[in-house]
Amino acid sequence: MLDSHTIRKDFPILDQSVNDEPLVYLDNAATTQKPTQVLEALKAYYENDNANVHRGVHTLAERATASYEAAREKVRTFINASSTKEVLFTRGTTTGLNWVARFAEQVLQEGDEVLISIMEHHSNIIPWQQACQKTGAKLVYVYLKDGSLDMEELEAKLTSKTKFVAITHASNVLGVVNPIKKIAELAHAQGAIMVVDGAQSTPHMKIDVQELGVDFFAFSGHKMAAPTGIGVLYGKEDRLKEMSPIEFGGEMIDFVYEQSASWKELPWKFEAGTPNMAGAIGLGEAIDYLEKIGMDRVEQHEHDLIAYVFPKLQAIEGLTIYGSKDLAQRSGVIAFNLDDLHPHDVATALDYEGVAVRAGHHCAQPLLHYLDVPATVRASFYIYNTPADCDKLVEALEKTKEFFNGTF
Repeated sequence: MLDSHTIRKDFPILDQSVNDEPLVYLDNAATTQKPTQVLEALKAYYENDNANVHRGVHTLAERATASYEAAREKVRTFINASSTKEVLFTRGTTTGLNWVARFAEQVLQEGDEVLISIMEHHSNIIPWQQACQKTGAKLVYVYLKDGSLDMEELEAKLTSKTKFVAITHASNVLGVVNPIKKIAELAHAQGAIMVVDGAQSTPHMKIDVQELGVDFFAFSGHKMAAPTGIGVLYGKEDRLKEMSPIEFGGEMIDFVYEQSASWKELPWKFEAGTPNMAGAIGLGEAIDYLEKIGMDRVEQHEHDLIAYVFPKLQAIEGLTIYGSKDLAQRSGVIAFNLDDLHPHDVATALDYEGVAVRAGHHCAQPLLHYLDVPATVRASFYIYNTPADCDKLVEALEKTKEFFNGTF
């Protein structure tokens, strides 16, 4: 069992009161908190090794470069990429998905199709809208069945016209975990390129990009106990060789002539300008932290929390939970609404009780339109959350219900 009570001690931000109540942080799908180990790694870098990487030959530059590239190797091992050439540092998941969609603009032609799901985050919708508008390709959606991805519909809509399939590994609203390996096999059988938004899966379960069989896989550091502003785009080496750089200058160049230029080899040809050295080092430290716990234990802990709190939430009269009721298909995300109360009112009331949740459309407006709701409340769990946090959420919701019923 994962000892979340001990883990909590590594996260100083959790040791505080909000509105005179102990903080219960349940907004982890938006961003996770950072352990002392990561904070200290950032401090040590800036106090001892701060220098630009790759170009300098002085001692600080060499130490910074070694730490930066060591972080890349940690990422490679963490997701089981075959080479560090396949690990590109980005600003986050959004950047990675945009890069792939820009690559798609080189490939797509009129009459081609891009297949995505209705549960996608805007970061995995808008780039594909733009790519299709520029090329004349068609954007095709797969919808839901019983709160999960309709696999029969996906197979029916996946044809020889499909050139890209872009699907989230785990929904940031429904909490559903999609069968990416199966989808990748179906995509490749039609000759399509498989792109995965891994923002909500990589922090919570063991990822093996080779086992999944994907062509591209993007994720963010800040959702897995690392700093903000750092992310990763994994791409198969052959695919990355086909891609042109998105940004130009600085670290990505090999040689510049008056009228032309040449690029560095992978992965550096995609990392223009001064990279986020501290972010990468912090991400490497976060990976060390999670690996020490064990990703299998992280996943099991969240399953245990969901199994504990789900029936308690279901027992609250007037509370509607969105997504599959099959807990085996769910991650540590639960979106819900309470009676006819506006989600923002519910979230504000919970905050008065010290419980931090998210309310809104969660950057998934097409999904919420499909569900016919303007917004939802979302509670999302991580390694430092406990059954007591679950109980406080349920208690705060009961108080909220009583308060508004009494008011009205």
